Parts: sequence; C-alpha cells; structure tokens
Amino acid sequence: KEKVVTVSKMFSEGLDFDLVYFPLKHLGYKTGVMATGELYSQLCEARVLSIVIGVSAKLDYQQISLIWSGITEAAGEFGYKKVSLDLLPSRNGLSISVYATGAVRTEHIAALKAPSSKDLLCVTGNLGAAYIGLQALENEKTKFDGKTQPDLEKYKRFVSAYLKPELKAHFPTLLREAGYVPSCVQFVERGLADAMLQIASDTDLGVKVYADRIPFAGDSFDVAEGLGADAMTAALNGGDDARLLFTIPLASYEDFRRDFQEFEIIGHLALPEAGTVIVLPDGVELPVKAQGWNREE
Repeated sequence: KEKVVTVSKMFSEGLDFDLVYFPLKHLGYKTGVMATGELYSQLCEARVLSIVIGVSAKLDYQQISLIWSGITEAAGEFGYKKVSLDLLPSRNGLSISVYATGAVRTEHIAALKAPSSKDLLCVTGNLGAAYIGLQALENEKTKFDGKTQPDLEKYKRFVSAYLKPELKAHFPTLLREAGYVPSCVQFVERGLADAMLQIASDTDLGVKVYADRIPFAGDSFDVAEGLGADAMTAALNGGDDARLLFTIPLASYEDFRRDFQEFEIIGHLALPEAGTVIVLPDGVELPVKAQGWNREE
C-alpha cells in the first residue's frame, strides 16, 4: 500500500520571476524543481505533474513551448510517470500553477523513527547562492534590452543557482536504499532560518546550526559584498536554494559521511530549552528568526 501526496505551487510574473532576465525554458524547469522538492520533503517519489499556465496576450506559441520544454526536462530528470498541461487566458501576465503528486509506501512510513535531540542536521548543498544570483540580475536588469545582455560571467554560478536550481534526483530512494531514514525533512526554499524553525515546530525540539559548517558556493562572501548584500543573510533568509534539510541518527555519522560526501552536516537537534539558534565560531548562540513574517507557536 502507498500514501499518495499532492502539493501545489503558484508562480506569478512580477512576484516570483521577472521575464526581463528569466529564460522561459529555465522558468519551466524551476517550477518542476520547486514542486518536486516539496514532495521529497515528505519522502515521496514523484508520480504525476500537472501544469496550468495562465497565458497573457504578449506570449506566443513558441514561448509557451519553451516553458513546456523546461517542465518536461524536469519531469524526466525526477522520474515523473505522467505530465499534463492546461492553458488558460490571463489578464495579469504569466502565471504557472504546478500540482505534483507523489507516493511513499506505508511500510516506509512505519519505519520512521521519532526525532532525537542528538540527531544530526544535514543539507544537500550550498546555501545563499540563489539569492546572490537574484541580486546580480536585479543590479544588471536595465542592461537587458532585448538585443544585448550584460556580462554576468563573474556571477555565473550564482545566476545559475537562481535561474536553474539543482535538486538531488530521487532523494528519498537514495537515502532509503543506503539504509538511512530521516526522522524529519524540510525543503529549504525560503531560507535556512525558515527550515530550522519548521523543524523545531514539527519535532518540539531545539535546533542548533553551526555558522562555520554552513556550505557556501566559492567566493560567496566577496561577491555578495560587491552587490551590497551579505552571504550569511542570503543563506538564512534569501530563499530559492532548492535544498533539503534533514536528520540522520548520530550513530550513523561515519557511514553517512562515507556514502554521501556531497551532503554537509551543519548542526543537530537539541533539547527544547536550547531553542533554535545559530552557533558562531566563538560559541555565542544567536536566536534564529525568519524574515518578514511571524510563525505561530
């Protein structure tokens, strides 16, 4: 038997993306990535991807085809068995609604263990690059005039992280086949701080992340500073990173480091009174807050 899960995501022009600099094929691909990440956070493998595109008068058939090609690329990469598309007219610019359905076997749910205050926290890749890439694109936005484009070579890896984020394909199956069953998983799409707070809420435990263990892409700090931003703030509150934050038992540490060297261990769960904190290299613990909104207790 299986548990079937459906998640939905909405992407709106002017709010979630800007067509001045966002390639349409990358846009289609990114919508598939972000929906799939939500499925993976519930340890589901992908099954069905349903897309509804609200089309404004400024887009033609060729442009819609580019979006669709990005969606089908993501669907193939993440193993969707069925993909469907519906087109509707839109007066307010381009919008893309994504409905992703996945499933997890009931025996795999039964194998889940309760979270422990000693569980290690792992993340599937570097953080903050997508937000830095967005800042670079916004800074150069006026130079996209349809005929020429700005030189973004020094921002290449950051722009790529924002426009075409990477997600570890078949993440739930990879962990399961290696013998690891996370007690909790969060999709990091609104920043690390938000994911930490969600794990604390879901587990009723404290969460500690060590600042010097957070992975950053290459020269993130220098590039962010040049854009008037801060790499640590980008990682904590920037969003759009498409990473997975998950736990493994402390006893699995050595085996996990051998099997998944590309995943980073950045902290651990703790007793509830520890709170949700970032631990600085000098040992000072700073309470974590998610920018722009308040989580209900």
